[in-house]
Amino acid sequence: MKKLLLIHTGGTIAMAQNHSGHVLPNEINPLDASLPKATDIADITTRHFSNLPSPHITPEIMLRLAHFIDKELEDGAYDGVVITHGTDTLEETAYFLQLTIGAPIPIVLTGAMRSSNEVGSDGEFNLITALRVAVSKAAQDKGVLVVFNGEIHSAFNVTKTHTSSVDTFKSVHFGNLGMVTKDHVYLFNTPLLKPTHMVTQLSKRVAVLKVYAGMEPDLLLAVSELGYDGLVLEVLGQGNVPPSLVDAIQTLTQQMPIVIVSRCFNGIVQDVYGYTGGGQQLKELGVIFSNGLNSQKARLKLMIELEISATHPALEESFRVE
Repeated sequence: MKKLLLIHTGGTIAMAQNHSGHVLPNEINPLDASLPKATDIADITTRHFSNLPSPHITPEIMLRLAHFIDKELEDGAYDGVVITHGTDTLEETAYFLQLTIGAPIPIVLTGAMRSSNEVGSDGEFNLITALRVAVSKAAQDKGVLVVFNGEIHSAFNVTKTHTSSVDTFKSVHFGNLGMVTKDHVYLFNTPLLKPTHMVTQLSKRVAVLKVYAGMEPDLLLAVSELGYDGLVLEVLGQGNVPPSLVDAIQTLTQQMPIVIVSRCFNGIVQDVYGYTGGGQQLKELGVIFSNGLNSQKARLKLMIELEISATHPALEESFRVE
């Protein structure tokens, strides 16, 4: 029987609804009662890393979790890892682990949209499904995965799309990698994986700003004044900004890397438009185009890349999706 490492970090999947209808953390993880149902799946070792709502998760905690997993996997005792996590920042932790951990064994994150004692609670189902994926041969060498509501997603592509639906996690650009049925784990696609880089610290600060019609340039300049080391901009359409921002972007590119992603739900940024504020001008100013990442993931990637290299060509190459 395969051996799995189950790591709990908290989130709705570890919570319960109180008498007033509010969902709060439990001192005892309700998932412990689900593990007897998984004894035919794997030999499971459980670690309680934290008991935090996912809005409390920070990049520093993500880094601690990455180091924790790295250490647990040192002796090769496990065939896979499953991590339970709150859904609000689950996609960020999953992508952070993909950037930092290069383990060939499956690393799977899951969570729940309904707490343990709510009607239609999805935590137990998602946990059992994630465990099944983690022991499957098909999940090996696929990078970090997110398993939710019977679907398998790549950490690179997945995002939370609905505030309350159990069908919230979707891979909006390239589609999910596979699905889980009652009897089988199917993976139809293989994600594009890039080299991982484990870092010892996160010393760089990266801001995220959403561009909107008539946006004021002083907001961008404040990023430099506040001492940030990088900026991710959610720009318009295929990669455009209002003319009012061009001078500020030109000033900032001399001080820090600026990575752009689209604020659109689907699609990638490209240097298509040649008017003032268009993608062609941004490219000429030295802005880095990130194809496929959303802003929250691009922020994490830039934070890690700045720990490794601050040169513009290296940063530009790291964000390129072939």
